[in-house]
Amino acid sequence: MKIRQCQLKGDWKINSADESAGLVLVFGDRGLIEAADIAQKFKAGYPNARVVFCSTAGEILNNEVADNTLAVTAIEFEKTDIKTSISNIADFKDSHAAGKQLVEALQGGNLKHIIVLADGQLVNGSELVRGMNEVLDGKVTISGGLAGDGPRFQKTLVGLDSNIVAGNLVAIGLYGDHLLVGHGSNGGWDSFGPYRKVTKSKSNVLYELEGKSALDLYKQYLGDLASGLPGTALLFPLSIKMDDDSEPVVRTVLSVSEADHSMTFAGDIPEGSYARLMKANFDRLIDAASGAATNTFTAFNGMQPELALLISCVGRKLVLDQRVDEEVESVRDILGSKTFMTGFYSYGEISPLKKSNKCELHNQTMTITAFSEI
Repeated sequence: MKIRQCQLKGDWKINSADESAGLVLVFGDRGLIEAADIAQKFKAGYPNARVVFCSTAGEILNNEVADNTLAVTAIEFEKTDIKTSISNIADFKDSHAAGKQLVEALQGGNLKHIIVLADGQLVNGSELVRGMNEVLDGKVTISGGLAGDGPRFQKTLVGLDSNIVAGNLVAIGLYGDHLLVGHGSNGGWDSFGPYRKVTKSKSNVLYELEGKSALDLYKQYLGDLASGLPGTALLFPLSIKMDDDSEPVVRTVLSVSEADHSMTFAGDIPEGSYARLMKANFDRLIDAASGAATNTFTAFNGMQPELALLISCVGRKLVLDQRVDEEVESVRDILGSKTFMTGFYSYGEISPLKKSNKCELHNQTMTITAFSEI
């Protein structure tokens, strides 16, 4: 595997053509990705590559976290085959059906791993994951995330080559026995207050906790911060679990409706489940990123991975603020100086659970997938 990276900003251009790259990952500010000539520029710069675009809430390139840039990683696989699939949510009845077709198109051959990037506003991440798991049944690992739009929550973009529009879902299939993959995902948030039963919800829209307005409860906890909703709700995600024995998952707010006092989350909030508020702990967030890297590193038997894909939640970025580089640096400390790192801040992270190959939608986590060819 040969990797070449660059950061583009402002009135950028690609100085010379890279004819060897087979896959190019472009994570960047939505305004830059919306530029009319971006597909043509990348086609000229990487004529033989599949180019995947994803808008972000911040770009990760090696040790640096940036805004208003394009983080570009060109990959030349030497022993691994790739295949891509693209769908748009508008063509399906729901995200579950879209997820099924997205990965069905990649079935066959020696499929090792799938990277999935999806619209962060129009796609229900829980349903997307459920559809993909239904097809793959844990036989192939999946990781990735939901596109971001900074703290604006207005529009997100995912694209493949020249098809860059809202509602897209893109999957990258990686094939062969020579690809080594490691993954890890960790949060680090503190729960507080009692668990409250979800008494009214529909899919990823939450209406009531214990028979009372969930939005009113959020406003009560946010106090003066309530005027900044939905963005300030990122500081207080929900921990969701079905019963005492189930593993909790974290859900983060995408939007709120004053009309019906509802809150829309990046993943499902099932009726009958139990929800508990969470808040940030700076040191634990950074320690959790290090823990995710440690879990990822175990798959490599002491060898440094060649490439690491880091997808962290926009809520973590807002909380860490000036310390946001520290969570990326903590990953670097574990993976080593020779590992190329790229990624973005997202509206949701996709990764297998620790004890299963089946993927799950996470929020407010640092999720890492690392790769090497052997």
